[in-house]
Amino acid sequence: MDKKKANLFAKLALLIVAILWGSSLTVVKQSSKTFNPNFILAIRFTLAAILLSIIFWKRLRQAKFDDLKSGLLIGIFLFMAYSSQTLGVKFADPGRSGFLSASYCVIVPFLGWIVFKQRPDRYNLSAAALCITGIFFISLSGSSAHVDNPLAWLGDLLALLSGLLFASHIIAVSALAKGRDPIVMTILQFIMAAVLSWITTIVIEDNSHIVVTSRSVMELLYLAVMCTAVALLLQNIGQKYTNPSTAAIILGFESIFGILIPVLIGIESLTVYSVIGFVFIFAAILVSETKLSFLKRNVVTAE
Repeated sequence: MDKKKANLFAKLALLIVAILWGSSLTVVKQSSKTFNPNFILAIRFTLAAILLSIIFWKRLRQAKFDDLKSGLLIGIFLFMAYSSQTLGVKFADPGRSGFLSASYCVIVPFLGWIVFKQRPDRYNLSAAALCITGIFFISLSGSSAHVDNPLAWLGDLLALLSGLLFASHIIAVSALAKGRDPIVMTILQFIMAAVLSWITTIVIEDNSHIVVTSRSVMELLYLAVMCTAVALLLQNIGQKYTNPSTAAIILGFESIFGILIPVLIGIESLTVYSVIGFVFIFAAILVSETKLSFLKRNVVTAE
């Protein structure tokens, strides 16, 4: 495959990842009608870990003790982030929850400032202002509905908490996984997240009422295989042959697909305030992830 075709394939792979990730919260929302949040995660991470371990067994077998320690520790942050997000979407609309969770893109530089002493730049500060403005408009869009359903506020808070935890997970990856095999690190994270999910669902959640249907099984398989294992593989392939700013823009469309899918299938509706809020948060993601490098490149090309 020549360079041009490889680049095109990589962009297509990243777009598929964005669609899969964007659809995941809608599927989680539907699946939560049958299963408890941590039970969903237990199945999701267990199946994904098994599938990837089979595919990459040779690489996993070469993992050293330090790899195991780092991967499992990072997996704790991954579990906490997904657990809060999955519980939150049980009370909130999936598209809304997805956009609020996406605030992690903006939070990362500020956590990095605390951990690595790297001061955020003007783009990070601008992204933070855009994100806060977006969250404000989204809160306005749901104020009347939240009066009728107070638990919706809990869903929003859990979504924002998951954004903080996803940012913490990224910082943990930067601190502990540098120079290590990313596939091996991911499998180890999935294993730890699966173990913690099983412990949590057995100790805290009541799964005795579950009535398994063919649809609920398909939902879990879709989350585990497509949205987790396949998405990870396509992400690794796509980012290998695409420059970082382009990859960030394409993956940023996860939030767009996250709201489009539930709206199109009729489980979520849009208001003027929510659209304004989503636009602000999406702009914040672009500014934070790309630092507007795509605009600078166009200027240079034009000159």
